[in-house]
Amino acid sequence: MTTATIRPHTPDSLDDDDYPAYTMGRAAEMTGTTPGFLRALGEQGLITPLRSDGGHRRFSRYQLRIAMRARDLVDQGTPIDAACRIIILEDQLEEALRINEQLRRTQHGQEPAADT
Repeated sequence: MTTATIRPHTPDSLDDDDYPAYTMGRAAEMTGTTPGFLRALGEQGLITPLRSDGGHRRFSRYQLRIAMRARDLVDQGTPIDAACRIIILEDQLEEALRINEQLRRTQHGQEPAADT
């Protein structure tokens, strides 16, 4: 007879885009890149993978999507540092537009939209 280990109830990490589920090798395979490319994205400050207890990089699905955006730009001939800067600026613009829309709604007496 075997005994089962009782695990504490935790949020479902399968649905969490920020859960660091992927190792360096798996992340490179999934994004069609190399580990060196992923390390370069980290050096450029585009993504910051979490570290396991053993010090290994762990990537989330969100980070993999960003890495694929960078890969697409680099594949089109954009230098990696420029690709990273473009993605950062795009994300900043998107956030500024979201904030502006929220302020517009507030000024016109409308309820602000709930963040998703």
